[in-house]
Amino acid sequence: MPNFIENSKRVCLSLAGVSLLLLSGLGHAQDSITIAANPVPHAEILEFVKPILAKQGVTLKIKVFTDYIQPAVQVNEKHLDGNYYLSQPYLNEFKKSHKNDLQVPLVKVHIEPFAGYSSKYKKLSDLPHGATIAIPNDPANSGRALILLAKQGLLKLKDINNISATKKDIVENPKNLKFKELEAATLPRILGQVDLALINTNYAIEAKLNPLKDSLFIEDANSPYANLLVAREDNKNSPAFKKLAAALNSAEVKKFIQERYKGAVLPAF
Repeated sequence: MPNFIENSKRVCLSLAGVSLLLLSGLGHAQDSITIAANPVPHAEILEFVKPILAKQGVTLKIKVFTDYIQPAVQVNEKHLDGNYYLSQPYLNEFKKSHKNDLQVPLVKVHIEPFAGYSSKYKKLSDLPHGATIAIPNDPANSGRALILLAKQGLLKLKDINNISATKKDIVENPKNLKFKELEAATLPRILGQVDLALINTNYAIEAKLNPLKDSLFIEDANSPYANLLVAREDNKNSPAFKKLAAALNSAEVKKFIQERYKGAVLPAF
């Protein structure tokens, strides 16, 4: 009889141990989060916060994309938990085109000043009549490019504050500029084929272009295009997202952005 009682106790203790391990495993799974990001600077900043989150019990997984569409689509489809690369104007356009309101911004993290580059001309005043200008083909960034060109006096728009401006909104084009609308990621590669290209800073940095030294002109810090940490409505209040949002708005991340990018990328908090 004593042996039976002792064996029963051992079985109960073993089952209790297994239960604790299972619960522990489930807790760990709940504290794992997968975020989509562009390579530079987004994935680099996420890599920086990864060990910070690990100390808080959150496993951060980073899925790197080189385009702007697929990562947002995969968040909608719940293949990924969230993304970090969108600006508010781009997120607004994505919601319109995909007819949904699933994704919500949590915090602003950084600003990548948009800039104009040329491999043919050293000064904007040298840009010839009839010059070919390459701009991104996505609605948010094409409007952003046209506004920046208007601010340089190269053209005039119906409304210089309309972030959804298109070529149809150009009311004056004194240099008869011609426009090529191309996927944003390809613009650094075709720089030698056009007179001027308006390039997002993340793609410029990847192409070894320094926005502060190599551009002919650049946006100032008063930009509505801060890059956001974005979640879905169904997971925005999860503990893992709250910890990630806090980490991305920490003093450590601000210092990292300032020291690593030296003004080419600016903290937005």
